[in-house]
Amino acid sequence: TFVAMKLNISNPSVGAQKVIEIDEEKKLRAFYDKRMGQDVAGDDVDEQFAGYIFRICGGNDKEGFAMKQGVLSNGRVRLLLDKNHTCYRTRRKGERKRKSVRGCIV
Repeated sequence: TFVAMKLNISNPSVGAQKVIEIDEEKKLRAFYDKRMGQDVAGDDVDEQFAGYIFRICGGNDKEGFAMKQGVLSNGRVRLLLDKNHTCYRTRRKGERKRKSVRGCIV
């Protein structure tokens, strides 16, 4: 089963952002096996973005689990998170919790 992917393209220097939806497998291949922080050429995404370079900064899977930097997997893992980790906010001092996060590989 094939799922379309939404891309949120932003330019923080001018405060602009654009959301595009890609449903062609050929265009999505440019993102597969890339990690967070890596660059993707704009002409691989669409002809209108020729000459641009996009950086993968984050995302989530179809169930809504957020990508976490440093988890070298393309699936979901359960990690024991505390106050020093992203994806979790502690409610009490010293609290830790096991939560599901998505790996950083698209």
